[in-house]
Amino acid sequence: MANLDQTFLINLALSFLVGSIWVTTVTVVAERYGSKIGGFIGGLPSTIVIALLFIGLTQSAADASRAAVMIPLVMGVNGIFIMIYLATVHRGLIKALAIALIFWFIANGSIVLGGIEGLWISVAGWLILLGVSYYITEHVMVIASKGGIRVPYTLQQMLVRGMVSGFIISMAVLVSRLAGPIIGGIFSTFPVIFMSTLYITYRTGGPEFSRAVAKTLMLSGMINVGVYAVVAHFAYQHTGLMAGTLISMGVSIFSASFTYRVIRRLTQ
Repeated sequence: MANLDQTFLINLALSFLVGSIWVTTVTVVAERYGSKIGGFIGGLPSTIVIALLFIGLTQSAADASRAAVMIPLVMGVNGIFIMIYLATVHRGLIKALAIALIFWFIANGSIVLGGIEGLWISVAGWLILLGVSYYITEHVMVIASKGGIRVPYTLQQMLVRGMVSGFIISMAVLVSRLAGPIIGGIFSTFPVIFMSTLYITYRTGGPEFSRAVAKTLMLSGMINVGVYAVVAHFAYQHTGLMAGTLISMGVSIFSASFTYRVIRRLTQ
């Protein structure tokens, strides 16, 4: 039990550290270089890597593989989360995030209570929601990309960004520790990166800049995290936890390069 507790604390601290650095970097990049690059980086696998690795270390590689099963479908739900934010943000930032978050809990609660489980069901739902989300945000909402903005940075501002984001992410990892592998996998995709990035970009660049980042963030996150989860599901079974994590990260890097070219070509 002592080793389990030590591993838990180490992973919880790691999630806080990585989450803090990641969100701070993403928001600064988005502000400096524009919505396409910032949103793309924000959608790369981050908390999912830590969460699945954590599940594997504290339970088993088989449990981590099982936890990855429903992640593609939940990333599809995250795409709808972004669309709700895009449609409601002009009513106010907090209201938009609250409405989107209520939807997230209802949708994923329905998945859990309905006993929906199965890789190919998850992948099919993911692909359908990915296509719907992209079509609506690109051809119905018509959200133009934005360039960088000038933001005066201070050490205090950077520390606050990192502390708040790290706390939110570490709490998501804590929930995954206390639940079973399926619920743990669902909570590993809790949209903490999305929420933190949208909140900070809204505060610094306004609603239109935040919407532009959100569109790219949605596409990058849905593709790259979904790919990581599918690869991890099989890699953990055949190569073990550490090798499976490295293989999944390698494939997601390839996926990310493809996604970036798609984003540059398809988004306005």
